[in-house]
Amino acid sequence: MTLKTILLGAAAGCAVLAAPAQAAQGDVLVRLRGIMVAPNEKSGSVLPAFPGEKVKVDNSVMPEVDVTYMATDHIGFELIAATTKHSASGRTGTTGGIGRLASTWVLPPTLTAQYHFLPEGKIRPYVGAGVNYTLFYNEKASNALEGAVGATKVHMSDSFGWAGQVGVDIDLNERVFLNLDLKYIDIDTTARLSTAAAGVQKVKLELDPFVFGVGVGMRF
Repeated sequence: MTLKTILLGAAAGCAVLAAPAQAAQGDVLVRLRGIMVAPNEKSGSVLPAFPGEKVKVDNSVMPEVDVTYMATDHIGFELIAATTKHSASGRTGTTGGIGRLASTWVLPPTLTAQYHFLPEGKIRPYVGAGVNYTLFYNEKASNALEGAVGATKVHMSDSFGWAGQVGVDIDLNERVFLNLDLKYIDIDTTARLSTAAAGVQKVKLELDPFVFGVGVGMRF
């Protein structure tokens, strides 16, 4: 074996070790992110009893898992799984004086089709668009609200809408990569608060949250 052969073999070995965790057709990319869901809400009035009084919804931080299947080197399909808890509070007037009105858990499965610009690069930006179905569950009135108006049942209608995203994967080694992701999700709901004292009050909410995510992923 000549010195030239040895050097060429070593160079080839180094090239394999330096190979990026590139996305290729048939790959499955699994990511674990920490996300912050930040509602960009627009609230209607609390009707019929409190015209002009609106509500606000707080942010929530939770872990999230998502899976992307690469149908081609450039096209992937991502499904996310996460659930977050949010509280709604009054802004002004009577409801503002009560403060926190209710809380709910939110489950927003979202499917997006992604375009990956540089599938063979070590830094791989992508954009995506898709659909979302949001379920609201375990809705509860706050102690403050029930203290003011008595026992209250809360129900929030489920939502179907669109979603958009931008993100980037950055190699850490051959299989593991850092991920940064931003989504916008179209979520509309109507909250119903039913009490014996005040009857049924309704408020329409456009939540439309931004979802900021950072985490790590692995290519399989």
